[in-house]
Amino acid sequence: MTTTTQQPGSLRRSVSNTLKGSAGNLVEWYDVYVYSVFASYFEFQFFSEEDENSTIYVWAIFAVTFLMRPIGAWFFGRFADRHGRRLALTISVSIMAGCSFLIAVTPSAEVLGIGAAVILIGCRLLQGFATGGEYGTSATYMSEAAIPGRRGFLSSFHYVTLVGGHVLAQLTLLVMVLTLSDDQISEWGWRVGFGIGGVAALVVFWLRRTMDESLTESALEAVKEGKSSESGSMRDLLVNNWRPLLLCFLVTMGGTVAFYTYSVSGPAIVKSSFAGDDVVAGTIINLIALTVLMLLQPVGGWLSDIVGRKTLLVFFGIGGVAYTWFIITFLPQQTNALSAFAILVGGFVILTGYTSINAVVKAELFPTHVRALGVGFGYALANSLFGGTAPLLYTAAKGTEQVPLFIVYVTIAIAASLVVYIFFLNNRGRNWLDDERAMRERGKGDAVGAEPVGSR
Repeated sequence: MTTTTQQPGSLRRSVSNTLKGSAGNLVEWYDVYVYSVFASYFEFQFFSEEDENSTIYVWAIFAVTFLMRPIGAWFFGRFADRHGRRLALTISVSIMAGCSFLIAVTPSAEVLGIGAAVILIGCRLLQGFATGGEYGTSATYMSEAAIPGRRGFLSSFHYVTLVGGHVLAQLTLLVMVLTLSDDQISEWGWRVGFGIGGVAALVVFWLRRTMDESLTESALEAVKEGKSSESGSMRDLLVNNWRPLLLCFLVTMGGTVAFYTYSVSGPAIVKSSFAGDDVVAGTIINLIALTVLMLLQPVGGWLSDIVGRKTLLVFFGIGGVAYTWFIITFLPQQTNALSAFAILVGGFVILTGYTSINAVVKAELFPTHVRALGVGFGYALANSLFGGTAPLLYTAAKGTEQVPLFIVYVTIAIAASLVVYIFFLNNRGRNWLDDERAMRERGKGDAVGAEPVGSR
C-alpha cells in the first residue's frame, strides 16, 4: 500500500479525505449500534426465554465490550502514530467486518447451548477492540485532514457518521418492521442486519485504501529509520503529555454519559413506550430524531469555527445538567408521538454542543507523535467507565425502581465536565494542529517544543 500525504491548504482534497474517512466511521458505528437496535429481537437466540435476567445479560455484553476500547485505543493509537492513520483505520474496519459476519451466522443457543453466547461475547469484545482504535484514529485523521477556518465544520462529520451508523441501524429495523413479523425478525431478520454491516465494511476497506495519509512523509520516515522512538509511546503520553490526557478524559466523561443516555437509552425508552401495535410509530420517532441529531452536527461544527469550541461545550454542559432529569423522567410517560419526539430532539440539540466538536477539541490537545494514542486512549477510558455502562445502569435502575439515582449520577458527571469546560479550556489560542501546520508551511517539519494550551 503506497502512502500519499495530504497537501496543506487543499479544500478539495480535504473534503475528499473527510468523506472517505467518514464512510468508514459510518460503517463501524453501524456495526456497533445494530447490536443495541436489534437486542430485543436476538436476545432469546443466545439466552433462555425462561431466564428473567436475559435482558440484563444482553446489555451487560454491550457494556463489557467497552472494556476492550482502552486496549484497542492503545494498540491502534500506537500503530497509527508510528505507521500512519490510513493503515490503522483499514485494519480496524476489517476486524469489524469479520465479527459482524460471524455474529450473523452463529447458530442459536438451542443448537450450541452456552457456546452461542460465548461466540457473541468474543465477537463483541473484538469489535470493542476495533472501535477503540477507530474513534481515536478517525478523530485524529479527520481533524488533521481539515483545513484551518473550517476545521470544526469538517471534523464534525466524525459524529455525523457516528450518529449516522445509529440512523442506518434504526432504518434497517424500520424496513424489517414494515415488511416482516416480529417472529421473523427474531428468527432471522436480525442476522441480515449484522450481515449488512459486514458487507458495507468490505466496501469501506477499498475506500480507505485510496485515502491520503495525514501524517507527513518526514514523520513516517523518522519512525522507519528509528529516529522517532517516542511516536505512539505510552511512556511519553503518561510522562510528558499527562495534562492533555487528563483533559481529554474529563472532557469526554460528561459528554459520553450524556450521549449514551440520550441517544441509546432515549430511543430504547421510546421503543418500549410505543410497544405492541405502535412499534412502527416508536421506530419512526427514533429514526427521525436521530436523523435530526445527525444533521445538527455540521451546524455545531460551523458555529464552533465562528464562536469557538468552548462556547459550545459550555452550552452542552449547562443544558445537560438542566435537562437530564426532564428527559429521563418524562420521556417514559409519553404516549403521544409528537411530544416524545420533541423531548428526544430537545436532548439532541443540547448534546450537539459536545458531539459536533469533541473530536477536534481532543485532537488540538496533543502533538502529532502521540495524537492518535492520546485522543483514543483518553476517550476510551472515559467511554468505558461512563458511556458504555450507561444503558446497563439505566436498565438496572429501572428494574429496581432507582431511576432517580441514575439521574443524579448522569447529572453529576456532566457537571464535573462543565467545570473543566469553563476553567480549563480556552475559546481562542494556540493549539497543536495550527502550530504544526505553520511549521510545515515554513518547511521545518513537525512542530516541537511548543506547548499550546486548551482548544481554539
